[in-house]
Amino acid sequence: MTRFVIANRLNTSVTQLYWNIGKRLSSEKLEKGYGGKVVEQLSVDLKSEFPDAGGFSPRSLWDMKRFYEFYVEGEILPQAVAVSRSQILPQFVTVLPWGHNRLILSKIKDRQEALYYAEASVKMGWTRDLLLNFIKADAYHNSRELPKSHNFETTLPEYLQGQADEMLKSTYNLGFLGITHQIKERELERRIIDKIKLFLLELGEGFSFIGNQHRLTLGKREYFVDLLFFNRKIKSLIAIDLKIGAFEPEFVGKMNHYLGLLDDNLKMPDENPSIGIILCAEKDHIEVEIALRDLHKPIGVSEYQAIFPEKEIKRMIGRELNPKQASIKER
Repeated sequence: MTRFVIANRLNTSVTQLYWNIGKRLSSEKLEKGYGGKVVEQLSVDLKSEFPDAGGFSPRSLWDMKRFYEFYVEGEILPQAVAVSRSQILPQFVTVLPWGHNRLILSKIKDRQEALYYAEASVKMGWTRDLLLNFIKADAYHNSRELPKSHNFETTLPEYLQGQADEMLKSTYNLGFLGITHQIKERELERRIIDKIKLFLLELGEGFSFIGNQHRLTLGKREYFVDLLFFNRKIKSLIAIDLKIGAFEPEFVGKMNHYLGLLDDNLKMPDENPSIGIILCAEKDHIEVEIALRDLHKPIGVSEYQAIFPEKEIKRMIGRELNPKQASIKER
């Protein structure tokens, strides 16, 4: 049995225990005023019963109650379903470490948004610090603001189209690069290489890094792909071209050329067609659709967010300094 499987089973058992404790506290309708003494005594009893377990402070017990109520109150079930709401524990939440669940609970008020971060943490293997960074960068809303722009449905075999669409994001969050001012494309590439592990986590599952400025040749001419990856899930080479500015239609011609060279010279016989991603600061979805319309190579165009807008920075700082007031304003 692998460490990963063991860790998942342990997390599931612990989370289920905390869920059941939260359920019991909720059923007793305890609140922090009159219920405080009850929870304090329960904390003492649990610590005595399980001296090596830990995690049974009064504060933790209140978190368990809030944890249970947060997910149960947001669950909508058909009336014909005979399963009690209180028996439901969302799939990705069960294998998430309790520290991750508490962080999500403390920062997120919307259930669907919480489930997004829980699922992403499990799939991408985010540490708690990484999870916090993605929450502060508002990855949930940023990932849903833009439609995906690609031509996969006309350039890839039908069996591969859905997987390629799932692999591509509409927006990539590069806030971990620490960019605070406008930089050139080569500097952006250098920062990504310096933090390639974090970039791989942002790309998603199955990506392996091959190299940057990967050299391709055609006769006596040389061409260089900014970043080259291989995705094990879809068995395709993934070429990424970095652009500091807004999308321009001529970008797709360059990427189309790179993909032809990769398919001719680097792709193995049992691999799927190479896929290109043009990563730019801004795109117009309609303009991208027109630019990709008559191409025969699979290309996606995505935006990246590297510098937080000044308004967003001020809002985040204000929320951290005065969370109660910020919560009232956001309502």
